[in-house]
Amino acid sequence: MPNSHITVLGAGFGALSSVRVLRKRGFKGRITVVAPRAELHYLPGTIWIPAGLRTREQLIVPLENFFRRMQVEHVAAQVTGLSDDARTVHTSSGMVQTDGLIVASGGRFIRKLPGIEHAITPCEGIAAAEQIRDRLRTMQQGTIAVGFGANPNEQSAVRGGPMFEFLFGIDEQLRREGRRDRIQLVFFNPSPRPGNRLGDKAVDHLLNEMRRRGIGTHLGHKMVRFETDKVVTEGGEFAADMILFMPGLTGPAWLEQSPLPRSPGGMVAADAHCKVAGFDKVLRGGRQRQLPRPGLDAQAGAHGRPAGRSRRQQPAGRDGRQAGHARLQGGAGVHHRCAGQGHAGVPHRAPQPAAAAVTLDAHGQARLRAALSGAVSLIRQLLT
Repeated sequence: MPNSHITVLGAGFGALSSVRVLRKRGFKGRITVVAPRAELHYLPGTIWIPAGLRTREQLIVPLENFFRRMQVEHVAAQVTGLSDDARTVHTSSGMVQTDGLIVASGGRFIRKLPGIEHAITPCEGIAAAEQIRDRLRTMQQGTIAVGFGANPNEQSAVRGGPMFEFLFGIDEQLRREGRRDRIQLVFFNPSPRPGNRLGDKAVDHLLNEMRRRGIGTHLGHKMVRFETDKVVTEGGEFAADMILFMPGLTGPAWLEQSPLPRSPGGMVAADAHCKVAGFDKVLRGGRQRQLPRPGLDAQAGAHGRPAGRSRRQQPAGRDGRQAGHARLQGGAGVHHRCAGQGHAGVPHRAPQPAAAAVTLDAHGQARLRAALSGAVSLIRQLLT
């Protein structure tokens, strides 16, 4: 209906894809996006920042033109909570009344490990990758520790893939710069076989690649704390001049000031259609929702799918198209796909381990960088 109002929380892939789908499906009502900035930060590209192959400017896409074309009202603010009926969004700049809600504001890293302030969390943003770059430039010898943890109440709420990318990427960078013999790399994880959700063959490949490259490992021991110059676990400690660590994920801080149901790990609980139980016209997409099925991938949102059902899950309608539209407003049906690989709980082929990228020859690496540039260029074309 023309007078309906849908509010989208966040400005990442899931949020922006939801806006595009709403307009493509003919929604004529108001759309409001609540996010601190009118920018998309292309975080997959941050793995290239330490080597100087990408800069901040190359990974930030302004959204003003996209919002104008999509007739979106942007509220530059932080979400702080929701009303009991989820029809009023509390923000740092006031209240936003809405008829429907798409929650795509992303998750939050669990920063409870003692001494975590001594570690850099790469996926916290571009600034974190720049900090790694700057530290690497001045480092002539020592040890770099790279690891990740999980949410103890939700083991799937983990982002380990990027840490393998940073680990092998830094190793390759140091080799090309002639510093690898003076700088040691140690990978640590509380699991004896990190990344086992990728499958046994993938884990074997990762561990074999570490051995081949002379990367030390400290596996199978619960982490105790970080210090300025060391990593301490229940199985011992080791020196570290720089620590890169990805904690497990939980829901955003504002979720505690909302009535939305949560999973044991603190995520927004949603069904297989990404609908939040007990709340009409409230959908959840992005990185931090939890679905009641196995096979979840903690990297939700990386592929920009808006909230809703997986295409493979959807029964075909009478006209042969995918059915199962989620009605956020009367009249027009809005079809939303779940954000991220595997989040709908359907079987999918396990992704290739990040270590495969470092076995590319120079030509292959150049093609990979070109593909990344093409992805960023395409995103800029779509959003500007």
